[in-house]
Amino acid sequence: MPREVMRNIYRIPVPLPNNPLRELNCYLIRGKDRSLLIDTGFRQETCRRALFDGLRELNVRMEDTDILLTHLHSDHTGLLPEVASATSRVFIDDLDRDWIVGSTRFELERQEDARFAMAGIPPEMLRIASQTHPGRCFAPDPSFDRYTRLSAGDVLEVGGYRLEVLRTPGHTPSHLCLWMAEQQVMFTGDHVLFDITPNITRWPNLENALGCYLRSLKQVREYDVKTALPAHRATGDSHARVDALLRHHAYRLEECLKVVREEPGLLPFEIAGRMTWRIRAKNWEDFPIPQKWFAVGECLSHLDLLRLEGQVREELADGRLYYYPN
Repeated sequence: MPREVMRNIYRIPVPLPNNPLRELNCYLIRGKDRSLLIDTGFRQETCRRALFDGLRELNVRMEDTDILLTHLHSDHTGLLPEVASATSRVFIDDLDRDWIVGSTRFELERQEDARFAMAGIPPEMLRIASQTHPGRCFAPDPSFDRYTRLSAGDVLEVGGYRLEVLRTPGHTPSHLCLWMAEQQVMFTGDHVLFDITPNITRWPNLENALGCYLRSLKQVREYDVKTALPAHRATGDSHARVDALLRHHAYRLEECLKVVREEPGLLPFEIAGRMTWRIRAKNWEDFPIPQKWFAVGECLSHLDLLRLEGQVREELADGRLYYYPN
């Protein structure tokens, strides 16, 4: 059920069935004339029921409510076409919008699948991963295309608050955070999570996703955040968590480089299988296929940064990418 986290700001928990994220923290900022809903949940019945029940309990009129999407992932965007009214403005940045609108989405997904094939994911595994990926199965109706672009520095005023838009690419091509300077509150979306690590993958429309993410972490580290409102699970000390995430990726880069140096000429799929992951599986072979997809994507983003730093090189042979130390 909804809980008021501060004056006029409510958290609506939306369960995410069979997903390690467990639930989404939707936020509703109640305004005098118009309100703002931040994120929506999967296009799935359990999510639909929780979100609509929460909005009903808060007596929210969607005719008087706008929607902000922190980023493209379907646990944040899936229910958008159902919850938005004809008068709702829907805010998102353009690079993420391209992943949920039919005119561009399917070409980007095709490019993404091609990159994973080059990374060495076996064809049948790639087919299953693509067809069962929650980001695709529970994505919003691609025919919905009524979005308003937000850019860094834009300000939304609602509920007596001023929310400054921060563009924090990395987790997705144009992830957004919101900063309330007077209250020292930041809505962090999936950019900063406190007991799980945001997945950083390779994107067809974002060069060097990990490098972007690390810069974005350092960007939000400069803000004097007293209260962080993340999109999943509990909150915590924002500065300490950013420092921990920076250390985590420094370790990941070292681990990835170590594998390449010890076994030159591996595919990213093979490199990922030699890295350590916090998952309940005995070995790489036992990983669920969706988790292999995420692990390979994470491996690719780290290889990209290592390549740009000149520490590794990639060589294309027979349509696949092999990595060697420099």
